[in-house]
Amino acid sequence: MTDLLGTLKGRIDQRDAKVAVIGLGYVGLPLVLRFAEVGFPVIGVDIDADKVTKLEAGESYIEHIPAAAVRSLVAKGFRATTDFSVLSSVDAIVICVPTPLNLHREPDLSYVTGTMDAVAPHMRAGQLVALESTTYPGTTEEELRPRIERQGLVVGQTAFLCFSPEREDPANTKFKTQTIPKVCGGSTPACLEAGVALYSKIIDKVVEVSSTRAAEMTKLLENIHRAVNIGLVNEMKVVADRMGIDIHEVIRAAATKPFGFVPYWPGPGLGGHCIPIDPFYLTWKAREYGVNTRFIELAGEINSAMPNWVVSKLADALNDRERSLKGSRILMLGVAYKKNVDDMRESPALELMEILGEKGAQVDYSDPHVPALPKTRRHHFELASVALDAETVAGYDAVLLATDHDAFDYDLIRKCARLIVDTRGVYASGGANIVKA
Repeated sequence: MTDLLGTLKGRIDQRDAKVAVIGLGYVGLPLVLRFAEVGFPVIGVDIDADKVTKLEAGESYIEHIPAAAVRSLVAKGFRATTDFSVLSSVDAIVICVPTPLNLHREPDLSYVTGTMDAVAPHMRAGQLVALESTTYPGTTEEELRPRIERQGLVVGQTAFLCFSPEREDPANTKFKTQTIPKVCGGSTPACLEAGVALYSKIIDKVVEVSSTRAAEMTKLLENIHRAVNIGLVNEMKVVADRMGIDIHEVIRAAATKPFGFVPYWPGPGLGGHCIPIDPFYLTWKAREYGVNTRFIELAGEINSAMPNWVVSKLADALNDRERSLKGSRILMLGVAYKKNVDDMRESPALELMEILGEKGAQVDYSDPHVPALPKTRRHHFELASVALDAETVAGYDAVLLATDHDAFDYDLIRKCARLIVDTRGVYASGGANIVKA
């Protein structure tokens, strides 16, 4: 063990260790760029041949990662592949694959287990495997460790295993991969030592925890904290609306308190790859221990109800103008899950479009970051983004502001729209044609 761990750490210290990142999406690709930036030889592996082809050609498929960065990566010797056999030549394997929910809102670990099944036959003594995909406590030990040890390796002695949850925030201008502290837990002390050795070369601060389970729970706590607080302000929004109070004004006022309050903002529902999904990983696992996570599940119910609440506000506003929702032309402003990104994973805008379509509305969308709607696991719309001008905006019965991108001309929209349903608090001063939702 000592020789293998020492050899691995020595190669990492000299930046001779070859790193493979599996899953080249919003988490994996920034990680690849960071490893290459500090001088590690790095390989990218993905089952999506289109992604591999684009990367090999020096193209980017993620808006906030410029093509120039990918070209520089390729110039340094980076290669991408769909062939898992290359893993036999690497020293560290970092897994960054999706962990969605199935149709029953239960964890779908098929990407993680399928990836580990593909990795295991190519493993050799002395390698480190790090899982970054968000999951429930126990996944690393229950799903990855047995698959490694079935290859004749012993975790902590001849192979090293850790969990280090991703904390990427696409388009965040304040923090980036290097500057976001990295939590790391190992299956054994030797595993933790190997994981810290690797991540400390690319991350400014590595936070050690006692186990992979503690690291897995840390990630869930971070995201559940956000989900619960967003659920709280979404419920407060509904109460405030009934009372004729602007919840955004209230939150802004409360945020002036210099202690004891952190502002969270309501919206049309939860979006992104973490917040709408991760709480359900813990609620599912908690049942194994006879625990009902009522607080978390209640927040989930509130947040899941928001798209229907927004549609009801839109329907009421149209009704006040002697228009029915059925047959109305609705323009959705923004389909990404948050402002200024092209990331549509779990976007509440898609749920809104689905509901509106089912109720007979004709829905178009405008989003400068999403020129055409890709097919997702749950939704498939064959639509392209509508360019905004005065005549176009005026031609719709209502504009539903779902994502508050900076690129939108909000003054033009205010002047020309017959009706604006604002789910993001953009139009703080209100107006005769503005309904807040």
